[in-house]
Amino acid sequence: MDTITAADVVVTSPGRNYVSLKITTSDGVVGWGDATLNGRELAVASYLRDHVAPLLIGRDAARIEDTWQYLYRGAYWRRGPVTMTAIGAVDVALWDIKGKTCGQPVYQLLGGAVRDRILSYTHASGWEVSQLLDAIDEKRALGFRAIRAQSGVPGLDTVYGVTKSGSYEPAGRGTAPDEEVWDTEAYLRHAPVAMAAAREHAGPELKLLHDAHHRLTPIQAARLGKALEPVDLYWLEDVTPAENQEVLRRIRQHTTVPLAIGEVFSTIWEFQQLITEQLIDFVRAAVSHAGGISHLRRIAALAEVWQVRLAPHGPSDVSPVAMGAALHLGLATPNHAIQEYMGHPELAGEVFRHAWSYADGHLHPGDAPGIGVEVDEAAAARFPYQPAYLPVARRRDGSVTDW
Repeated sequence: MDTITAADVVVTSPGRNYVSLKITTSDGVVGWGDATLNGRELAVASYLRDHVAPLLIGRDAARIEDTWQYLYRGAYWRRGPVTMTAIGAVDVALWDIKGKTCGQPVYQLLGGAVRDRILSYTHASGWEVSQLLDAIDEKRALGFRAIRAQSGVPGLDTVYGVTKSGSYEPAGRGTAPDEEVWDTEAYLRHAPVAMAAAREHAGPELKLLHDAHHRLTPIQAARLGKALEPVDLYWLEDVTPAENQEVLRRIRQHTTVPLAIGEVFSTIWEFQQLITEQLIDFVRAAVSHAGGISHLRRIAALAEVWQVRLAPHGPSDVSPVAMGAALHLGLATPNHAIQEYMGHPELAGEVFRHAWSYADGHLHPGDAPGIGVEVDEAAAARFPYQPAYLPVARRRDGSVTDW
């Protein structure tokens, strides 16, 4: 029996903060998992280091599902992003070990490939519509066939996903989050105009996506979806906070635009109603935040029954380890649709060496045994953690609204 002898947490900030879990076995096999939770990184690091790592020592590294059940069902306090990200890190690291032990890439252990490559989408943004169109052209020149388009809003100085400088990094360095002013009505007037311009410019073949980022009420979301129907979006993402899941019924009554939701969800229970009532079309959970490969695989299986597709969250704060895990799952999952791919800071390449690759609008996990991502701990030590927070959004009257 190959038992777990060590479980170590590595916190590093090569361009942004990442938390990685290193599990070592008695046979000397090392597995890596991603435990990054943007803006709450140290909470997960502590959860792992102080509460989970001691429980792993001596356990059979091959018993992935039993370890998942032990960490989830065996704890009185279940669910939540901190807990599920910690469990996800353990799960991915154990799958990495399993693949290395068997000498196979993880996707082969999940039943083998059901596709040759994974369609990916990236982000294009511009403060002015003309700048957005130029950004779309730049991404298409890199081979992308699917693009999330975001633009500035007249009358506002800051907008989620867009900056006047052209750079994009939501998490600002510092001891407190930045605060942005938001105007929903201005956004609702402008978004259909910007998306219509993007469609006219790009033509009918480009898969065009847009993210409202939880800022709308159900009737506002219905209004936006109806206005965007002529644009033929691939999806409209996070139109409203989905904790109250019944509100999605109202949106469905008013628009046929496909809906994608779930990047802030962490368990199958948060998706259950959305999937079984077909209130969404795409599941957006990240492999690292939703309990790892084992749990996201179960969410995908439930979704397949209801003709809902998997499209994992993949921003720059999901580390290359999590990206590799998502790609292995995607290559072996029949109802996988598309993978978000923002890329990572250049410095991250010095810490995370990965076998997965991008080419011509598609991703592939590679055929290295395990997940195919290794962490250079010496390089990681050169980039200490720096406090960083996602911004807080306030309406014009000063009241806080959803991020």
